[in-house]
Amino acid sequence: MKIALLAPIAWRTPPRKYGPWEQVAATLTEGLVRQGADVTLFATADSLTAAKLRSSAPSGYAETPGLDPKVEECLHISQLMETAGEFDLIHNHFDFLPLTYSRLIPTPMVTTIHGFSSPKIIPVYKKYNGHVAYVSISNSDRSPELDYVATVYNGIDTALFPFMPEPEDYLLYFGRIHPEKGAHLAIEVARRTGRRLIIAGLIQDEQYFTDRVRPHIDGSQVEYVGNVGPDERACLLGGAEALLHLIGFDEPFGLSVAEAMLCGTPVIAIKRGSMPELIVQGKTGFLVADVEGAVRAIAGLTGIDRADCAKWARDMFSQEKMVSGYLDVYRQILSR
Repeated sequence: MKIALLAPIAWRTPPRKYGPWEQVAATLTEGLVRQGADVTLFATADSLTAAKLRSSAPSGYAETPGLDPKVEECLHISQLMETAGEFDLIHNHFDFLPLTYSRLIPTPMVTTIHGFSSPKIIPVYKKYNGHVAYVSISNSDRSPELDYVATVYNGIDTALFPFMPEPEDYLLYFGRIHPEKGAHLAIEVARRTGRRLIIAGLIQDEQYFTDRVRPHIDGSQVEYVGNVGPDERACLLGGAEALLHLIGFDEPFGLSVAEAMLCGTPVIAIKRGSMPELIVQGKTGFLVADVEGAVRAIAGLTGIDRADCAKWARDMFSQEKMVSGYLDVYRQILSR
């Protein structure tokens, strides 16, 4: 089986820091290679992989001034599609644009839908519904207008997130700095409980950061450590008493939630989107409705066994489980 895996190119694969879709593409690619699969990764030229690498973009357009995103995306997608006949199957992690080639090539395509940035993109998915095999990353993130062949949860290389049985004295916010991710709510929880809060993540909304986050950063109770990379990520996640994930939208998955639990850290999350699928209430964290619920949940952290968090995450969100899920999908598609 010759597989072409199309990664996004906003960032390198795997990303140096932020880049969740690129991270999943990298974890899947390397896991497939370990299973003996013949994989060609289409990604940026500076990507790191044990698979065969093909590229058109020298680096990620989000980290390289001067690169035009639309131009690089067109060149990137067309590079694969013009060689599609070389492969038995294409696995698309690049959202909806590659679908428009799917009826022009002989190769079947699997598309992992990493969430819908807007309802406006759904008509493209509807046009190719049934022709392209769609995979959701959680059961909650399924459009009723589309058909799916499977749900495959995002997987994590568990070796990168060691279990830490004894936390330090801080709560953690880990994610992009954007209103819908709830950094301001995490600050409110820290203020009301008198707890120390560390904030880590890419500033995606500068105005929000300036107005709602920065005024509270004092280097003592609230600290911002920037957009951290893999080395710092595991230490921060594993050292926290809890991850505060107080989202204001229906999140499709939430890698940091699974990564935190893998380290043994329980998660306090707003009960929206995929959170009930990721978190076991009272065992690996708490699902709450609002800030008041999150404040109450802090007192319950002493009843959480961090070993239970790690075991749940290993069982549900490992690289090996994701690879197995996708291999089942590939066999299903190729047997048609």
